[in-house]
Amino acid sequence: MTASYTFDVFSTLDGFGAHTGDWGGYFGKQGPEFLAHRSAQYAEKQRMVFGATTYLTNAEMLADPSIVEACDPWVGQMRDLPATVVSSTLQGPLDWPDATIATDGAIAAVTRLKEESDVPLRSHGSLALNRSLLAAGLVDRVQVTVFPAIAGQTGVAPIFAGVADLDLELIESRTLDGSTLELISRPTLHG
Repeated sequence: MTASYTFDVFSTLDGFGAHTGDWGGYFGKQGPEFLAHRSAQYAEKQRMVFGATTYLTNAEMLADPSIVEACDPWVGQMRDLPATVVSSTLQGPLDWPDATIATDGAIAAVTRLKEESDVPLRSHGSLALNRSLLAAGLVDRVQVTVFPAIAGQTGVAPIFAGVADLDLELIESRTLDGSTLELISRPTLHG
């Protein structure tokens, strides 16, 4: 059986994954329904897949147990999941419970993980990694959580900049807290 791979990312309506402004986390738009839904998603058995930059950002932020306790519950749940970090430069041991390094490149590593894993694979963030996996046809689901914000002046990290042209088949959608959209699509290379 082949494990499914989900690229999970947060976005503004105009496609930015981060900001330099004063929005705060989740662009200041999180609500109780969104947080409960995230917690339920991350309570499921799965393996996280990160690129080196996203891993380092998360590991630095979550190295202190008091910070993990202060975060929303799903963040601690994510840290407790087994993880594979795709990197040719990092060396172990990693500051993450149950994490391994895959040095054979994103495409080879995820191809291998999809064949070997007995649980679904999920990547939260890791834009460069997931852009290459989309181009290689290895992403089964793109899960975009669209917060009700446009960050035209302060937005950074355009999520899909430079990615291959893709057709998307919407397979699931929901509205959380009356204004945040979660869109889950099956991508295929266009043309």
